Amino acid sequence: MKLERRVLGSREVPDFLFDLAANGSLRSGRRSTDNIQQTSMSNTYVPLISSGTAGPLGVLHLPRMWLKVSLEARGKIAAGYPGIGKGYDAMVCAALNINSDAAKKFVADSKPTYPQFEGWIRKQPGVKLDKATIHKLNVSIAGYIHDDETRKGILAASGLPDDGSVLPDAINLNNLDDWYEFHQAVLN
Repeated sequence: MKLERRVLGSREVPDFLFDLAANGSLRSGRRSTDNIQQTSMSNTYVPLISSGTAGPLGVLHLPRMWLKVSLEARGKIAAGYPGIGKGYDAMVCAALNINSDAAKKFVADSKPTYPQFEGWIRKQPGVKLDKATIHKLNVSIAGYIHDDETRKGILAASGLPDDGSVLPDAINLNNLDDWYEFHQAVLN
């Protein structure tokens, strides 16, 4: 299967991926299709665990973050997806008081299963896993709403109208985005 890519700085980036927005939103606008090169995508993966998924600790997005960091550590994450990015990943690390560099190192060195990753988190000095912290974080994640431009871009890419008929929260919009990108990379 061939995937269209273009060079952006020193990275090859698929045309259909979103940029992280400088304004603090998690994703925004589509890239143009100039200077596209053909490249095979046989060994990279779009992370399809939703940010709305929680593991045994009850922390939303943590399973997705584990998957992204695991894929990045093996060089298998689809271009445009950070292992630990500035959006939900940063929110989780900050709320739980997890050092993102230490998390990346643990995953790269240990190749943990998801329960092993949660076990490592439980052992981190200063980690905050009380019910109030987790609840506050989960409410923040579930309640995050993308800016208008991001919402419109995700809906348009999926061929959906921006008429209020789709749930507007970032979790659901990001799911649509991931499914679209998976379709483009693997099924189209």
